Amino acid sequence: MVELGMRWSSADQHSILHRRALTGHGSGRPWIWILVLLALLCLWLAAGTVFSPGAAADQRDKRLPDLFTQLQGAKSPSEAHVIESVIWAIWAETGDKDLDHLLGEGATAMSAQDYTTALSDFDELTKRAPQFAEGWNKRATVLYLMGDLQASLSDIDRVLKLEPRHFGALSGLGLVNIGLEREEAARDAFQQVLKIDPMNPGAKANLKAIQDEIDKKSI
Repeated sequence: MVELGMRWSSADQHSILHRRALTGHGSGRPWIWILVLLALLCLWLAAGTVFSPGAAADQRDKRLPDLFTQLQGAKSPSEAHVIESVIWAIWAETGDKDLDHLLGEGATAMSAQDYTTALSDFDELTKRAPQFAEGWNKRATVLYLMGDLQASLSDIDRVLKLEPRHFGALSGLGLVNIGLEREEAARDAFQQVLKIDPMNPGAKANLKAIQDEIDKKSI
């Protein structure tokens, strides 16, 4: 299976699908990241849009449209990476401390490869908050890691109905379709990622790899 490199930081608890989708972000010039992040934070502070503890923020958050516009206009993978991180932070906010606890506990268990516990946490999370897209995304991830690709595919569909711009879920869709040997569907998924996040190096690399595989089979 193609290695897609998802990001999974302690701050965002991004799913493994997302870490695989972001391989190759290192630019060798970390000071650029710092400048971009400082500029972004200054803009957000000026607009009064800083996160506050317990604030409700998910795929319906009003800040997201502007962030996705910035993501499409990013000039480098490192600039896009900063914007992605802000989007991930918004997606991960439930606005409820009990749901936040379930999300965090499940992500910790998944990181420790305790998939049974993680699945139990995400089952409860999706039951309590069926309109919270990131709950379904996390469950799709752990199901993928457990080898249940069809169930993962079903949860990804739930994510994309709630948040069609979810570049992480679309990257996961590519991964699952690779596992199911559906190269054309995987190619389409990575193309959708790049429509939303044109600087995503993982999606670019995997799109090329899959297209090369399709071309070989057509010879």
